This record gives sequence, C-alpha cells and structure tokens, in this order.
Amino acid sequence: MKPFIAITVGDYNGIGPEVALTSALLPRIRRICTPILVGPLEAFAATARGLRMDIRFQSWPCQHRIPRRTLLILDVASPLPVSVVPGAVSASAGAAAGKSIEAAVGLVQNGSAAALITAPVSKRSLHLAGYDVPGQTEMLQRLSRSRQVAMMLVSPTLRVGLVTIHLPLRDVPLALTPGLLRTRIRIIHDALQWDWGIRRPRIAVLGLNPHAGEDGDLGTEEQRIIIPVVAAFRKKGMSLDGPFPADGFFARYKPGIYDAVVAMYHDQGLIPLKMGGSGRSVNVSVGLPIVRTSPDHGTAFDIAGRGIADHGSMVEAIRLAVSIARNRRQRR
Repeated sequence: MKPFIAITVGDYNGIGPEVALTSALLPRIRRICTPILVGPLEAFAATARGLRMDIRFQSWPCQHRIPRRTLLILDVASPLPVSVVPGAVSASAGAAAGKSIEAAVGLVQNGSAAALITAPVSKRSLHLAGYDVPGQTEMLQRLSRSRQVAMMLVSPTLRVGLVTIHLPLRDVPLALTPGLLRTRIRIIHDALQWDWGIRRPRIAVLGLNPHAGEDGDLGTEEQRIIIPVVAAFRKKGMSLDGPFPADGFFARYKPGIYDAVVAMYHDQGLIPLKMGGSGRSVNVSVGLPIVRTSPDHGTAFDIAGRGIADHGSMVEAIRLAVSIARNRRQRR
C-alpha cells in the first residue's frame, strides 16, 4: 500500500504552494505515495487559480479512489484571514504556515501519514505571527518533543550535516562545545544507519577555522574540541576522519569517498553542497521521531505567483521522505 505523505503549504505568499501542487500532481510521485496537502484550502485554491492549474481538491480523510487531477487536503483554519499576495511578508501567511506545520505533525504522530514535507516559510512571517523559533527545524523539534535534532542537506552526490544551524556567524565559536559536537555527530551517524541503511558510515569532519586552525595559530577550536571528540569516537569504532580544512576538502572531494560530511556551521557546508546540487538538494531533519524533509530553497518571493518556480527540489524531498519512511519501517 502506498504511504500517505503530508505536504505543508509553507508561506502562501511564496512559491511553496506552487511547488507543492505541481509536485503532488506528477504521476511519478503518485506512483510512490498519496500526497495530503496541509494548509488553508483557500490558499492552495488561490494559487491554483492564479497559475491556471486544473486541480480539484478532496477533503481528508477520503475513503474512495482519488481521481487523476484531484488532491487530498487537510483544510487548516488559520487564526488570521487568508490573503494571498505573492511576494508579501505578512503575519497572516506566517500564522497559516505555523498552524499547517502543527497539523501536519499531528498527522504523522497519529499514524495517518508516514512522513512530512514542509514547504519553505519566511522566518520573518513566522515571527510576525508570534512563533518564537529560529526556523522550521527547531519548531519541529518542539512539536515532536525531541531532545535532539540535526540538520542534514542531501544532494545526489553529497550529504552534509551541521553542528550549528541558524546562528549568526559571530555566535558559532561560543556554541561549538564538545557536548554539542558529540551529539550532532552521533545523530548524523545513527541517521545514516537508520534512515539510509548504511551499516558502517564513513564520516568526514571539517574544522572551524581556516586551514583547520593551523596547529593553533589560526584558532584553537580544532585542538581543544574537534580533534579530541573525533579521536574518542574513533576509539569506539566509528569511522571518522578529520578535522579537514573546508576549502581543501571540497576542492578534492569525489562522490562516494564519505557517506556524510560534518560541517561546523551553516554556510561552510551548504554553499558547496548547493553549488553541486543542481536544484535537487533536500533538507532533512535527522534525529526526530518523525520523518521530515524539505526543499533546499527558500520562499523565493521575487518569483512567487509567476508560475516559473522549479519544483525539482520538492520532488526530491518527497522521494527521499518515502525512502526514509520505508527504511525506518523495515528496521523496526
């Protein structure tokens, strides 16, 4: 039986509804899962009308067969009036995005859906709506009551896991502690085994400073924190190498050498990944009790409502969510 997969509306003034609708209609997606759109029906319908998409909506739950141009939807009531204005940052869009995430998490937690795919949101819109979270990853951690989570970005040739996530660069050295590094490496290692089925993952760990600190001349985080943590994990039998200077590592990297790369901060790992991802990279929240993926792009307010958004990353996010859900089910 095909799994049900929940797809949130994201920020309805961005490209989230467009890439969700376009992807959910694709035959290759409907062959592997049954999508459930989660968000205000009015927002999805307005997007479909604006882009002249021939779509009909059927309320979830539904007991009969879903016709080809029909999509299931869990219509989420937004606390603020829905007003779709492509490109606008608004509290109403943030409120709808937040409520949709909450409803979609509920679908996965009660077993109605096997996985969750979140369309991109504007952090500013979420904050205007009263959501005090850095991003969707942290919001999902709260909603799922998970003690730990790590962000991984996955492309066709590379997996990158982050030690720190949405932090200003000036805060990264203070946040980088032995405890945090151990936790993130363990989550990433276990996800490679549990979600990807890799029996003995090979992981590369990057340094924080230029030239990985140059033996302490360009920073001491490598000697004080990263090298001891890597050595301790290696003693336990984990296949870890590093810390590597980030620039040299990615300049020489070839697909398949490592199963994942651990980066110390957001842009260190994600710039090279997205450069090589060709718009097909996927954001994965590893360590959560629920399966969650997301496209690797943002709301793209500048092209919202024009019908030109690339849905490739959303398609890959759905495909990967289905694969991870299947792997977890087989390992229970």
